[in-house]
Amino acid sequence: MRHAHDRDGLWGGSYGGYLTALGLARASNLFAAGVDFHGVHDWNDVIRNFEPSYDPEKRQEVARLAFESSPMAWVRSWRSPLLLIHGDDDRNVPFNQSVDLAQALRRQGVEFEELIFPDEIHDFLVHAHWLSAYEAAADFLDRHLAATGPKSKVQSPK
Repeated sequence: MRHAHDRDGLWGGSYGGYLTALGLARASNLFAAGVDFHGVHDWNDVIRNFEPSYDPEKRQEVARLAFESSPMAWVRSWRSPLLLIHGDDDRNVPFNQSVDLAQALRRQGVEFEELIFPDEIHDFLVHAHWLSAYEAAADFLDRHLAATGPKSKVQSPK
């Protein structure tokens, strides 16, 4: 059975955003593009949300494992285009996670786009932001995945 990798994409939000970024970072040969909604890209930064006293210097083995489990550890092998979507007032996954990944992708020469919602939190409060995010995701995937069938039918509210 032949597999058409040029049509396979990933997308997800929060932990799904993490999995999207990790999949693209570790297996760009399998996935043509992805959309990452407010994903975790370096667990060492986010662990403090769950364990405020976490100090990577004092727990170096945990810090090593946390980083190796993060998309940022695999950015050198990343080749697939990415759309990053994030609210800049996210308190679950700090906004700097997307900023840092964008900088790393830029250094690698990886194509990426960003959709940033000012004053928006992790679970987007403004309904129009959800609509814009999903429209942007559908458009990005339509442009980057070689579809043999019909394009997605996302419609804008009138």
